[in-house]
Amino acid sequence: MLELLAYLLIGAASGMLAGLFGVGGGVIVVPALILLFGQIGMVEDWIPHLAVGTSLAAIVGTGAASTYAHYGRGAVRWDLVARLAPGIVLGAWLGAALAGIIPELWLTRLFAVFLTYVGIRMLAPRKIHHERTLPGSGGMWAAGGGIGMLSALVGIGGGTLTVPFLSNRGIDMRKAVGTSAACGLPIAIAGAIGFMVVGWGREGLPGASTGFVYWPAVGAILLASMPTAPLGASLAHRLPVALLKRLFGVFLLLIALRLVY
Repeated sequence: MLELLAYLLIGAASGMLAGLFGVGGGVIVVPALILLFGQIGMVEDWIPHLAVGTSLAAIVGTGAASTYAHYGRGAVRWDLVARLAPGIVLGAWLGAALAGIIPELWLTRLFAVFLTYVGIRMLAPRKIHHERTLPGSGGMWAAGGGIGMLSALVGIGGGTLTVPFLSNRGIDMRKAVGTSAACGLPIAIAGAIGFMVVGWGREGLPGASTGFVYWPAVGAILLASMPTAPLGASLAHRLPVALLKRLFGVFLLLIALRLVY
């Protein structure tokens, strides 16, 4: 029961913060699961792999809900999704394959580096350069591949990477966010399948898992995160989000230090 409660709290926190700050739930889910799995006695060699694979599987549900909500507001550029998706899927599979051969310590440290990047972005947002334009087909495939690979490696839906890429190239911010949510769906699906495949048959994995996806955590996180994301979005219009973002940035940097040491 305590383990189930922990998953529900992780899901509620990830949904709330995703809605409040516009960050993917994986930024919260992955480090929380790494710490929790260590406490409940899972085999250390696979803890970060299970955390990332489980996060990606959970993002399939939350990403679908988020995409539907943005689509209802006309904020999804499906033409851009179609141009990015092939590279995203290939990149996500490559990221999952790389994760299967990266030792657990270095996968944890890779996520700590990513958290540091997100934390610094929260503390000092980058200036947007609207004068840039979208690249051609090859450039979009390459961008999608890079976004998909890194997102799968660290267990996120890619919004932290996709939104700046699109907004820096003249795409309206609302449509950049909506399109990013839609792009997160193929990242999560391809990445989760990849983590199931590369984790298949590994010794020491928990019984209720398929490869590196642990289903009890996926179900509980989805149950709690989907209703709290709209609540976080609502609070974003009433709370001092600029101050909260800075506090959240400091929090992420502290988590990164904890994971490294």
